[in-house]
Amino acid sequence: MEKAIIGKKLGMTQVFDEKGNVVPVTVVEAGPCPVVYLKTRENDGYEAVQLGFGDIRVKKVTKPMAGHFKKQGTAPKRTLKEFPIANVQVGDIIKADVFAPGEKVDVVGTSKGKGTAGVIKRWKFSRLKETHGSGPVGRKGGSIGACSTPSRVYKGKKMSGRMGNERVTIQNLTVVKADAEHNLLAIKGAIPGPKGGIVLVQSAVKAKAA
Repeated sequence: MEKAIIGKKLGMTQVFDEKGNVVPVTVVEAGPCPVVYLKTRENDGYEAVQLGFGDIRVKKVTKPMAGHFKKQGTAPKRTLKEFPIANVQVGDIIKADVFAPGEKVDVVGTSKGKGTAGVIKRWKFSRLKETHGSGPVGRKGGSIGACSTPSRVYKGKKMSGRMGNERVTIQNLTVVKADAEHNLLAIKGAIPGPKGGIVLVQSAVKAKAA
């Protein structure tokens, strides 16, 4: 069954396993996430569960969203996300213990924005030789290709531009600890985004069967 929860990245630390080995982990404040709405094939064209995360003041909620929460009889939440979860009802609370230590998960987040970057930082291009008259172009991208054929630059050409601030999924990470009392998940390894960034933790889609 698909499992999922919304969380907030708190930062990285390390824990020790049973053998005394150091395990680097990312701590995520996971939930509690109430089920806000159930989407059905008859009403919405597809089936999904809408989860909420993070408290928000009522006056900060727009009128359409306030009506949405009021109709479902749930408290307003700052973040809403949809997941293909089964066997839940509106008002159910999903907590961090939905995942058990040892489970494989996929974590989705928004990577840190790094602004406009050149080709060396953005695409790991090599520098030109700065001898024999190369001039002030040691960090330039060089020729971008087109002459009379095809008389254009191909889409996807690696050039300078905005770096980061994009949706990133890290697959097959391992849950090391799950603390429902304090709403914390410790996930082995690094996950995308800055401290305080919203992340989605869900069952791994490519996990190998035990």
